[in-house]
Amino acid sequence: MSTVLTVRVARKTVEAEGVAGFRLVAADGARLPAFTAGAHIDVALPGGLVRQYSLCNASAQADHYEIGVLRDPASRGGSQALHDAVHEGEVLRISPPRNHFPLDESATHSLLLAGGIGVTPLLSMAQRLHALQADFSLHCCSRTAARAPYRRRLEGGAFAHKVFFHHDDDAVAQRIDLAATIGAPAPGKHLYVCGPTGFIDAVRATAHALHWPDARVHVEYFAGAMAPADGQGSFEVELRSCGRVIRVAESVSVVDALAAEGIDIPVSCAQGVCGTCLTRVLAGDVAHNDLYLTPAEQAANDQFLPCCSRARSPRLVLDL
Repeated sequence: MSTVLTVRVARKTVEAEGVAGFRLVAADGARLPAFTAGAHIDVALPGGLVRQYSLCNASAQADHYEIGVLRDPASRGGSQALHDAVHEGEVLRISPPRNHFPLDESATHSLLLAGGIGVTPLLSMAQRLHALQADFSLHCCSRTAARAPYRRRLEGGAFAHKVFFHHDDDAVAQRIDLAATIGAPAPGKHLYVCGPTGFIDAVRATAHALHWPDARVHVEYFAGAMAPADGQGSFEVELRSCGRVIRVAESVSVVDALAAEGIDIPVSCAQGVCGTCLTRVLAGDVAHNDLYLTPAEQAANDQFLPCCSRARSPRLVLDL
């Protein structure tokens, strides 16, 4: 993290089965940097890990940040560290908020679809839309009612009538019908989805079948479940600023190949999710393996995420 904020865990709560909530305040008592709905922060964890978590509180609340963390059995250590090793009163290092999942506040209706812990950025969006007196609905999907993050807060909130819960163990009539929920596209109507990869893929496929324009379907993955690596086993990258050419071996990422030659690209998630390492491509054919760029952005072939994506052509020319 190039810029670091020092925060204290003011409160740690249980927000659902397996979900811990953390309220973070500036360690020196100052105001924290402002953020917009959909933003996330990087959190430096014990053991040297850095993980990204969406801010779920209202963006008008500048005195604190809130994040929700699912204890994930398949975690590489990040969620376990927060659940087990981070307690109230402890100090953490975080990045300022960044937003790769912004809310279009001019929408005539915003449809928010959450899968499990994917509700966190959408909760912040719902609070912002409520403050704007905008038209929206929030659908929260989870395996059981006990595993629905922030259910108590949402059921007792000012916009509870706009929130709908769907659980896998409910009667069939209560499970979400994606086609009926998403409906036909309409001018000014936007769809936002966050959750597990399978959930997001199902929502995107349904929206596509209903002829939604890609530009009005907004997606944020919260875990790196990248497509299988594609592209050549090895290739070259050329740095336009100096003409230097560096070989990228089959088992090495572009980021690591450049770092070995003393060229550092900022990286956060290293999974093709957060967009921190986004780099312009000036020539060559990219094999995209990320979850950050939209299909249209990938097809444009003018940017890529060097932490995970590679080349189909013998060489990529980068704007570095």
